[in-house]
Amino acid sequence: MAKDKTIYTCQECGGTSPKWLGKCPHCNAWNTLEETRAEPVGPGKNRMQALARGLNAAQPVTTLADIEAADVARTPTGIDELDRVLGGGIVAGGVVLIGGDPGIGKSTLLLQALDGLSRQMKVLYVTGEESGAQVAMRAHRLGLDGSQVRVQAEIQLENILATLEVEQPAFCVIDSIQTLFSDQLSSAPGSVAQVRECAAHLTRTAKASGCTVVLVGHVTKEGALAGPRVLEHIVDTVLYFEGDTHSSFRLVRAIKNRFGAVNEIGVFAMTDKGLKGVNNPSAIFLSTHSEPVPGSCVLVTLEGTRPLLVEIQALVDSGGPSPRRLSVGLERDRLAMLLAVLHRHAGMACFDQDVFVNAVGGVRISEPAADLAVLLAIQSSLRARPLPKGFIAFGEVGLAGEVRPAPRGQERLKEAAKLGFTVAVVPKANAPKKSIEGLTIHTVDRVEEAINLVREL
Repeated sequence: MAKDKTIYTCQECGGTSPKWLGKCPHCNAWNTLEETRAEPVGPGKNRMQALARGLNAAQPVTTLADIEAADVARTPTGIDELDRVLGGGIVAGGVVLIGGDPGIGKSTLLLQALDGLSRQMKVLYVTGEESGAQVAMRAHRLGLDGSQVRVQAEIQLENILATLEVEQPAFCVIDSIQTLFSDQLSSAPGSVAQVRECAAHLTRTAKASGCTVVLVGHVTKEGALAGPRVLEHIVDTVLYFEGDTHSSFRLVRAIKNRFGAVNEIGVFAMTDKGLKGVNNPSAIFLSTHSEPVPGSCVLVTLEGTRPLLVEIQALVDSGGPSPRRLSVGLERDRLAMLLAVLHRHAGMACFDQDVFVNAVGGVRISEPAADLAVLLAIQSSLRARPLPKGFIAFGEVGLAGEVRPAPRGQERLKEAAKLGFTVAVVPKANAPKKSIEGLTIHTVDRVEEAINLVREL
């Protein structure tokens, strides 16, 4: 009996090699090649031929201006924070990929969304990780009705496609894509070939039938979605669940969205009745100090289209011969750059001090508009003098000591005023044309101006 031929497939990019290599020759990733069975090449038709539309007849070429472009209709899920991340609701024929750590709440949130949508349309929940009884137990624990939610426990792709054709749902959840397998391939479920094959078939089915499909994806230990990156490229929307499993708060962030804004976030609180949307997420990221403390400065940051108030805390302490620079939630290299700017342009040296910077609440801040708030928090801790009560700041700091404007400064200031903040230090270009009630705004051009202004305040 002939031995099955094997090849080595990269788990990152899907590239193949006839023998094992330490580094993938296609994407240069290390230790990602795994042995798989080679698929036989037969004289039959290509397995993807059924997915192609008009394979024998070429599609006509159309002028872009002649194509009718209508706004896509959206159906709200009934969960406001999820609708915000999706761009207003689900879109017919859209494919959504949602990933996150185990136990963070992906299945819980989608079961809640299914229950809400079942009152408006036909829905189907395909589970490859649980039995129908386990899904029913979770629905009962969450207090969901579930009288109109159809459930199928299945992992074979061909059976799922047949069910979709019979049931014809308008909304379908596949939990999860890594558990599915196709009869056309002999590799194990979760392999690169199986994930890519199943995702391609489900995507074409969604586009052809108009059914919205949500794929649940596993994540690797580094936090990226498991499987080939092509999984993210072929879907319309990619959502990531973020948050610490020890905390009750969860963030859902849109990394890619063809029907809405990217980097939009939804904030949820995990309760015994499932995930509940948080209307005022700024309260999570602000510490509750009865009086101002040294080393604390509130920043108004943007997450997608939503302004959020986040507290930046700094601790400057005497260090040894090799002082430490540590930041949590902010870029460490940017912290080193800001300390050099503070020394050169404001005359405040921290070369013999340990500097620790933290963004409260576990939020990650990547925008440069946090620079000014970080510098003022460091200055406050170094001088052991608290900033005024109700104080906020934002602005990008350059190497020449200038303070550059932040995008959408008006919205940031209005959000701060709405939450009761009274004093703001912002770049001069972000000065509002009309005064904002209850908020005193000081504008600065350079770092030294900001430091001197804060000393006077």
